[in-house]
Amino acid sequence: MRLIDVKHPLVDHKLTTLRRSDTPSAVFRQLVDELVTLLAYEATRDILVDDVEITTPVAKTTGKRLAEPRPIVVPILRAGLGMLDGMTRLLPTAEVGFLGMKRDEVTLEIDTYANRLPEDLSDRQCYVVDPMLATGHTLIDAINFLLEKGARDVTCVCLLAAPEGLKALEEAVGDRANVTVVVAAVDERLNENSYIVPGLGDAGDRLYGIVD
Repeated sequence: MRLIDVKHPLVDHKLTTLRRSDTPSAVFRQLVDELVTLLAYEATRDILVDDVEITTPVAKTTGKRLAEPRPIVVPILRAGLGMLDGMTRLLPTAEVGFLGMKRDEVTLEIDTYANRLPEDLSDRQCYVVDPMLATGHTLIDAINFLLEKGARDVTCVCLLAAPEGLKALEEAVGDRANVTVVVAAVDERLNENSYIVPGLGDAGDRLYGIVD
């Protein structure tokens, strides 16, 4: 597993405002969108391309275009939806699939309640978007789900990660798959409720409001 901890002044600036408890939802959503676009630039550095012959107003030349099959962006519902536009802005030709995964707050087990993905992901590059990599359980299940469908490699784009979650993910993935994690920051730790510290709270609630 490869970790890319993006270091950039704009990332740090936007993340600081995102963390503030008094940042309103509308601003929070906008900042998430902007941050994801910055992270996506790094996350797609190894995206597959093919040569293509084109004609400019001046001459013929060889350029690049995204290879087939097209990459697929997979937001983890519901918080991952807030990151979708930021990814597809950079990858407008990518397909979009959805995984609905919910963590039981008591057992911390993951329940997959929705799946809108192609049955065959052979040789596909998959970009999973989920704001928080806390315990790692959700992303581990999501990655296993995609690899079982034949995905070529998986890149996870997260706003924040906890060391405990990164360790769990690395142990679960091992060397059996090409997995990359791209984050705006690696925070200090998880608290007793498995929230990232200092973190930014519940990303889903801050994006969309509290759902009982």
